[in-house]
Amino acid sequence: MNSKLTDRFSTVMLTTALFIVALMYLFPILWLLLSSLKPGSELFSYPLSIIPENPTVDGFVYSWSTMEFIKYFWNTLVVAIITTVLTVIASATCGYALAKYHYKWLNVFLICMLATTMLPTEVIMTPTFSVILDLGLYDSLSGLIIPSINTATGIFMFRQYFMTVPNDLIESARIDGANEGRIFFGLMLPIAKPVVITLAIFSFQWRWNDYIWPLIVLSDPNKYTVQIALRSLIGADNIDWVLLLSSSIISLVPMILIFIVFQRYIMDTGATSGLKG
Repeated sequence: MNSKLTDRFSTVMLTTALFIVALMYLFPILWLLLSSLKPGSELFSYPLSIIPENPTVDGFVYSWSTMEFIKYFWNTLVVAIITTVLTVIASATCGYALAKYHYKWLNVFLICMLATTMLPTEVIMTPTFSVILDLGLYDSLSGLIIPSINTATGIFMFRQYFMTVPNDLIESARIDGANEGRIFFGLMLPIAKPVVITLAIFSFQWRWNDYIWPLIVLSDPNKYTVQIALRSLIGADNIDWVLLLSSSIISLVPMILIFIVFQRYIMDTGATSGLKG
């Protein structure tokens, strides 16, 4: 009886702690959303209030008519989609090789690759920018895409997942006459669907929210991504907070939609599909 009470008490305490942590994360988002519904006169009224007294969507209308969102969304979508597709393909092929091919030099390569995750982004930013300049990719969307394709995180995710796939499945495909390309694209990649979708969501989010690298590479306002466009709203002397808050909310909409559509796939598994017990 005491054990049941202890377990119930632990469950209640853990649930309460998780609820408090969730509120801590949601509060800034809620404040941002409610502040974007306030007219300019209420943003800095004293005392500050979370709930707007006179909620309005005029800020969103003003933001959409003032900012060239279609152009910035298009630039960001081009970068995010192309980078995501190439990242998934590159990470999957590399992860598959590391998991299913057994050569000593592959282990050395894996260690070197994982070592790069311990380096701050700022360390490799200067040499990467030098390469972009030498390739003539400065001030172009290609300069944002190419350096972002390979990610040690994605490669490691696929490697760990492919290691759980039985080798008998691959051997059966080879016996049936399938070549390596067909095995990978027709068998292994569909099996790794949860990792594909998870990495795609992460990669799209990384590229959509990327700020530092586009700030360095891009100088033409017509090629700005969403984050750089938002930064341009902050002037040296003053900030149009109504425009900034509303524009920030609009910039979050694509990420929210993507998460709602694809989040259910993250927990899916199917590494043993097609195998007989």
